[in-house]
Amino acid sequence: MIADFVLNNAKAYLKQGIVDCSIAVEDGKIFKIGKETHMSKAEEKTDLHNLLVLPGVIDSHVHLRDEEKAYKETFLTGTAAAAAGGVTTVLDMPNNTPVTMSAQTLRNRLQLAKRLVLVNVGFYSEFPKNLNEPKEIVAEGAVGFKLFMAEQVGGLNIDDDEALKEAFKKTAELNVPVAVHAEDHRLLKKAIEKLKLAKRHDLTAFLKAHNENVEYAAVKRLLDINAQVGNHLHFCHLSTEKGLDAVAEAKKADQKVTCEVTPHHLLLTKEAYESLGVKAVTMPPLRSRENVEALWRGVTEETVDLIGSDHAPHTLEEKDANSIWDVKVGVPGLETTLPLMLTMVHKKRLSLDRAVQLLTEKPAEIFNLNDRGCLEQGKNADFVVVDFNQRFKIDASKFQSKAKFSPFNGWEAQGKPVKTFVNGQLVMDEQRIVAKPGSGSVVRRAQT
Repeated sequence: MIADFVLNNAKAYLKQGIVDCSIAVEDGKIFKIGKETHMSKAEEKTDLHNLLVLPGVIDSHVHLRDEEKAYKETFLTGTAAAAAGGVTTVLDMPNNTPVTMSAQTLRNRLQLAKRLVLVNVGFYSEFPKNLNEPKEIVAEGAVGFKLFMAEQVGGLNIDDDEALKEAFKKTAELNVPVAVHAEDHRLLKKAIEKLKLAKRHDLTAFLKAHNENVEYAAVKRLLDINAQVGNHLHFCHLSTEKGLDAVAEAKKADQKVTCEVTPHHLLLTKEAYESLGVKAVTMPPLRSRENVEALWRGVTEETVDLIGSDHAPHTLEEKDANSIWDVKVGVPGLETTLPLMLTMVHKKRLSLDRAVQLLTEKPAEIFNLNDRGCLEQGKNADFVVVDFNQRFKIDASKFQSKAKFSPFNGWEAQGKPVKTFVNGQLVMDEQRIVAKPGSGSVVRRAQT
């Protein structure tokens, strides 16, 4: 048999460790991993000169925008950013315009994406008002539902415990996870109203409103509701020790719960606002050194299940409003997540095994993406070639994303993605996008 191509002289991260090998790819799948002398004949061969090959990153928390927010990011620019960062699969959040919260809005998004994406893309949905609709939404291809607890976005009343309980029963039946932005709407609204009345429009007021208790209250409330139902809750971007401890306790009680942290919550403290200003404002915000250290303990002790970028592109004008309440929250992260985590491996803060687990294996497991997440015969040929020792400065002006800013701009990183393969096709080569729009694919959660 003649394979499509073979990569020779690779140092591949396999389940048994880093192995000197060759990788043969056929029809978008990994056909064989082994010694060069045992490889199939191939139409094309590439010498990787002993560069490291990792499973493609699966980023389960990405805002690709497009549609009426295409001025911030499009499926093309967002997935180009993913490829540049060694990310081969992204899961897109639904708080777009229009909000993804029905089979039709999801269908529209899928059809647009198919023509433009360069990597694999899966889609969340917000909850619709009618809880008979989630079955149809999942059948259309949703990988899960998103519950934004900081303000009303979807059709589900976030202030109604019984409505939340019924929604969780429905997703438990459908065996799809619910990803949660855990900040308590009622506490947040009350604090913001009080601060606005006091004519507080500064960054300190934002931090005061989005305090640690706002996260903890939402986490605890949802865990208490879910304990009666047994749905799979996945907490996005946890930022506090109290929130993480509540998740750890729920896990000990055998609740079906997982959680994520972001690179910016692991690597930055609230003191970074002094130099970065409002451009670094996110929800939840950067926290104290004590909270950051607690997140790292969660990574080490495996309370934390995965790392997601929460890639949230905006225009520079939107990040520079006069009132903090008008600043658009979030930072881009697709092009920095893998290099930053590899830098942490070099700094001995993280093992390579744990980095791969957090960035590829656990996201595949949690979101039931069975055909990816590791380098193995028969899996999707989604992988990134990394120059593990290359040092470089992060330069946001050169991002593929439309969002040309980053809290990590100017940081020195060690470990650079140099080639990204998606479904067996070379998409990024030395930071140049070499594939055509639409070469990626839409992914759907495997039904169990």
